Parts: sequence; C-alpha cells; structure tokens
Amino acid sequence: MKKMFAMLAVAAALCVSVNSALAQQDNGGGGGRRGGGFGGGAGGGGFGGGNFDPAQFQQQMMDRYKEQLGFTNDTEWNAVQPLVQKVMDAQRDARAGGMGFGGRGGGRRNGGGGGGGGFGGQQQADPDRDALQQALENNAPAAQVKTLLEKYRASRKAKQAKLESAQADLKKVLSAKQEAEAVMLGLVN
Repeated sequence: MKKMFAMLAVAAALCVSVNSALAQQDNGGGGGRRGGGFGGGAGGGGFGGGNFDPAQFQQQMMDRYKEQLGFTNDTEWNAVQPLVQKVMDAQRDARAGGMGFGGRGGGRRNGGGGGGGGFGGQQQADPDRDALQQALENNAPAAQVKTLLEKYRASRKAKQAKLESAQADLKKVLSAKQEAEAVMLGLVN
C-alpha cells in the first residue's frame, strides 16, 4: 500500500510535469495552463480540469508522509517537515536536470519556453541546461558543445550532491523504522 502511494505521487507529479510542458508548448512557451489528466469531472476530486492546486497537492503529500512515517506529535513533525521538504525540493531539482519531454528540448521547440516540469510548472530554470540546448539547436561548434556539456554535468553533479546531503540530514532525525518507511516512500536511498 505504501509503495502504491509513493508510485501514485510520482505518477501524479510526472503527469503534471508532462501536462505543464505540453501546455507551454501549446502556448508558445508561455505560462501555460494547469490541470488536465487524472480524474477530475463533476464533484471534484482528482487532478483534472484546471482545478489542480499545487500547494494543496503538496500539502496532501506532506500529510501522507507524516502519517506513513508515524508522526503523531505535531511538534516533532514540525521539526522534521522542513527536512522532508528539503529532500523533495532537491529531488525535483536533481530530476529536472535530466528529464525532458517531447524530445531533446524538454518539450521546447526552437528555444521557446521556460523551466517546465515540476508541480504546475514550478520547476526552476536551469541556465546550464538551457545554454547547452541552445548550442545544440544552433549547431554550435563541437568545442563549445563540449564545454557546455561539462558545465551542465557539473551542475547536475552538484544537484545530486545537494540531494544526498538533504537525504543524510533527514536520516539523522529518523528512527530505524521511520528511515525504512522513508526508503519505501522514495524520500531516501
């Protein structure tokens, strides 16, 4: 059941990311629309029809993490929640660097669009990725592409190190059982 919740959360984030990237592409790279996909319909519930609220979705995820990790004391959870959020943010940033939809441009065509992905398009822009993408689209000389690729790889490596540090900080405050739950939820390795 816990694996199913974790998979559902990942699938929902992935679908929102795809939808956001497609919306940006449809709108010429602009802000894009929110919503679409995952249920919806009359009576609310689900993620459909433009009623998707990223903050509400994130709060629901936090509530599930609190429950799955076995925190019943709000004071304890309030101390741990920022560490969980830090891991989630670092995971999103680390994933964003290597994730692309719609081919090489991460859903972008001819250099258009912004950051894309994340919850409702909240993913941070990646200037190193954008520079490499622009060089590829402009058929830049191999030496320039190589330099930009090295810079992009270094950026991704730094994001991965930030993720590992956030996960280590979270593990320090969890009991063995909570750490096992966090592994099952995909928060830590």
